[in-house]
Amino acid sequence: MSTPALAFRRIRKVFETNEQPVVALRDMSLEVPANSFIAIVGPSGCGKSTLLHIAAGLDTQFEGEFIAPHVTRKAYLFQSPRLLPWLTAEQNVAFVREAHGEKRRDSLERAQTYLHLVGLRGFEQRFPSHLSGGMQQRVALARALAVDPEVMLMDEPFASLDELTARRLRTELWQLYKETPRTILFVTHNVAEAAFLADRVVVMSSRPGTVLAEIPIDLPRPCEYDDPAIALVARTIIRKLHLGEE
Repeated sequence: MSTPALAFRRIRKVFETNEQPVVALRDMSLEVPANSFIAIVGPSGCGKSTLLHIAAGLDTQFEGEFIAPHVTRKAYLFQSPRLLPWLTAEQNVAFVREAHGEKRRDSLERAQTYLHLVGLRGFEQRFPSHLSGGMQQRVALARALAVDPEVMLMDEPFASLDELTARRLRTELWQLYKETPRTILFVTHNVAEAAFLADRVVVMSSRPGTVLAEIPIDLPRPCEYDDPAIALVARTIIRKLHLGEE
């Protein structure tokens, strides 16, 4: 059996509060194969984002084991773009490459490549305030890709967008994933989005979160977001979520 890109083994995470400790994750075990697209769904507060924080190294105070044995570069895409408002789109993307020691001219050139990849040709010199929410999230995606990550951690990146823009970006993300495979761990509340994008959907229980079910997605690709097969998988995910609430 090949070594997974990411592995969570019996993770237990407790948050200390003024009233009483809150157990966010309990006996959470999950293996993420290299170059797979794994979506995580579950009720609010079940620890989905906490899991991403652990994977990113932002949270190290937990019990159990997390390993990423062969991963050297990760990128984190949040629900909000988190762009630097005083930098242009091109400069926002170039910034992460300069931070890794690349010369400014080379980083700006590469930034243009990634902006073109996400459909922002002609918008390189725009500041974030002059871009729509969808365009800002495209810049954030270009910035994440610019570090050439082996693993992308995505925390509801399309949740704040209008549905038309979100659909367009879902399709673009899936196409990018197929053209340049990498490991993606994608948190979402949208079960149709999970079914459309992922190779496998992990359903988490209510808090304290643990794995309730793992659903492989075996659909002909590419497919339309409104494909009835997507709706069938989404209903299966919802049934698993309801079982977890009983």
